[in-house]
Order: sequence, then structure tokens, then C-alpha cells
Amino acid sequence: MNKEILKSINILYVEDEGEVREFTSKTISTIVNKLIVAENGVEALKKLEENPDINLIVTDINMPKMGGLEMCAQVRKTDLEIPIVITSAHSDPTFLKQAIDVGVSSYALKPIDLYHLIESMVKAVEPIFLKNKLIKVTKDLENRVEEAIAQTKQILDAQDNIVFLTDLSQIVHVNKKFLDFFNVDSYKEFLEKKGTVVSQFKEDKRFFNKTAIDSDSHWILQIKKLSESDRVVKMENSKGEDRIFTVTIDDYENKGEHFVVCLTDITTLKEKANLLEYQASHDQLTGLFNRQKLNEIFHKELKRDKRYENELSIILFEIDNFDLYLKEYKETITNDLLKEVADIVINSVREHDIVARWTQSEIFILLPQTNIEGALHVVQKIKSCFDDCEIKDFSKKVSASFGVTKLLENDKEDSIIKRVEEALKTAKNSSESKIVSN
Repeated sequence: MNKEILKSINILYVEDEGEVREFTSKTISTIVNKLIVAENGVEALKKLEENPDINLIVTDINMPKMGGLEMCAQVRKTDLEIPIVITSAHSDPTFLKQAIDVGVSSYALKPIDLYHLIESMVKAVEPIFLKNKLIKVTKDLENRVEEAIAQTKQILDAQDNIVFLTDLSQIVHVNKKFLDFFNVDSYKEFLEKKGTVVSQFKEDKRFFNKTAIDSDSHWILQIKKLSESDRVVKMENSKGEDRIFTVTIDDYENKGEHFVVCLTDITTLKEKANLLEYQASHDQLTGLFNRQKLNEIFHKELKRDKRYENELSIILFEIDNFDLYLKEYKETITNDLLKEVADIVINSVREHDIVARWTQSEIFILLPQTNIEGALHVVQKIKSCFDDCEIKDFSKKVSASFGVTKLLENDKEDSIIKRVEEALKTAKNSSESKIVSN
């Protein structure tokens, strides 16, 4: 970690908790050029305006008057380049997604680990440090070409990010991190084994890749026009691991001729956001959507199907005798039963069908563009799989009662749900493994 970078950096530190602010400020102030402190977003914006030489913002998320993410969004309206590090005790996926959207460079959880915070700060300001150094090195490029190249290589190799210099027609220099990532000894070897840099961007609709490039535009110029949140690519390293990077591009001579391209690894941040988003929308035991996520999807699907006059059906079923199984068997066995039933349902529906855990022993299936006959076919498919269902230490035959209904012209969310619940209730009161459509 190159902490020497911080000696020339001016930092705006925003934190509303007095003890945390005082303790962290004392440490940061000893390793940076200048530290400016604010207690909330409103005060921070004022101090940022008063101190145009600030190079880095370190901010908490939750603060009075104006929170950190709202403040960052305001900053991004006038400054797309200044790096931002956020600190928060929050691990909610919404905060992480918003953080990525406003171009946050790094994320540090509270209580603050100072070493990790400093490491995040260094990583965030490296592109700025690199740009400033390169400007200084290349001022007399015409008179000192060899010296400039040597200094440029030294600076590039010192960076923790993947960095290369290009004049668009070719890549002039790559740093050691670049060579290590692709496990090559030189850029020439990279060209022979891998081809172009853009060809390494994996085709994934969530990230920028070569399929999105206009034939008459260079990928660097095209990605440079994108918002911070869209300048993200995925590449595979020499170990076969997928890594996710944000792309920073600087025209360091401001002539549109030479560019510094930095790729900063944000895989951990992205994975954490994806994991937390998954946990917030899925049932922990079965892996199915939870009730909250289902309500969100159901509301949108109902509006869409009514607007386009599409057919839509719903299945609500309950495992028979589940309350008795809870008394008779260990929790691990009934949990295995629920997971096996969930797997059966997932394997019995289409990819775009929605399956959610409704209650402890009830499962809700939303079937867009499906009539009642199609829904009954799905029910029979699920029932037939129950016949072959085998669960360790569970001796009973698995069965369920099913309620089925379809979307009617005047239906609202509560009316169609009430109807399918009534159908299930009738099925349960009739006999085991009964199907009632309503």
C-alpha cells in the first residue's frame, strides 16, 4: 500500500458522530496534506465549495440534515471525477446500489478499521496521483522522450490498479498489475495470447462489453461518455476467476490524443451488494422469493398483464399435514422437506414464472401469460414429482392441497389473492391432495 500518495492529498472528512470523528480525524490528519472536517452533508457541500483543492471525500452515510449518499449525488452534479469513500454501519443492499450509482470508489464498514480505511483512501486517489504525476513527467516529453518513458513506467508499475496508456491507435505502456492479471511477461505476449483489451470484457448485459460498441467509435471514447455507474466491465484473470472493474479514463494532456486508463477492482463491493440484495428478497431456508419481494413483483406483473390483456394464473398450495410433521419430526427433517418441495416447484415451472414462500408451509406460484388449463398442468406436474420425493429419515408420502385461479377483468391484487386462498381452503377441507380451481 503506497501511503506516500496521501502526503499530497487534501481530504474532506464528513462524520456526524463526535467520538468517531475526533478519533479518525487525529489519525488521518497525520498522513495527509490537509484535512477538512464536516459534521453533515450540508456543511460538507459548503466546505467543498470553499476548498476547491480537495482531492478526496470520506463520508458517513447516515447523518442529520443531509445524508452521505444525497451529498455525493449533489457533488456528482458538478464533479464526476473526485473520488469518494463511504463509511457506514449499514449493509443494506439499497445503500450499496446507490453508492455504486453515485460513483463511490470504496466502502468501509463501521466500526472503522483504520488500516482498511487508509487502504481504501489510497486506492481511491491513485488515479488522481497517477494523472498528476504523468502530467508532470510528460511536460517535456519532446525533449526528454527516453527519460519520460522510464519515469512513466516506474509510476505505472507502482499502481495497485490495472493501468495502461494509449493513443487510441495502440497501447503505449501497460503496468505490472496488467501483466500479472493476465499472467504475461509483456504486452507483446498479451497481444499474441489474448488479442485486444476490449476482447477480454466478458459478454454480460449488466456490464459494458464489446457488443455495445458502435462500429465507428473507439471503445475508450464510448465508455468515457457513460455515467460512472455504467463504466463497469467484467474480466477473467489468469486463475479463471471473474473480476469486476470500474473504468476511469483521463485525457492527461487534454488534447484527445493520449489517455490513461485505470481499471479498479470492485468485485468485493459488487458481490456484497448482490449478496445483500439476494438475502433481502429471498427466503433463507428455501431460496424462493420472500413475501415482500413477491408483493413487489406481483404488483408490477398485474399492471402489465391487465394493460396488455394477457392471461395470468395463480397457484397457492400447502403441504398436507405439515403441522403434524412439525410435532413428529426434528426441525432438520421438516426443513429438508420444505427445501425438497421448493426444488420440485422450481424444476416444474418456466424460467420467467415466479415462485415464493407464502407462509411456513404454503407456496405461491405466479404464472404470467398462462390460462387456467396451463396452471392445472403445472399442478399435475408438481403432484407427479411428489410421488418420487425421498427425504432422509422422513417416512411419509408427500402430498399437498392446491388452490388455482386466474386473473379476471376487474381483479385487484387483494381480490385475486382472496380467491386463490378460498380455493386452497376448499381443497384442504375436501381431502388430501385435492385441487380446486376458482
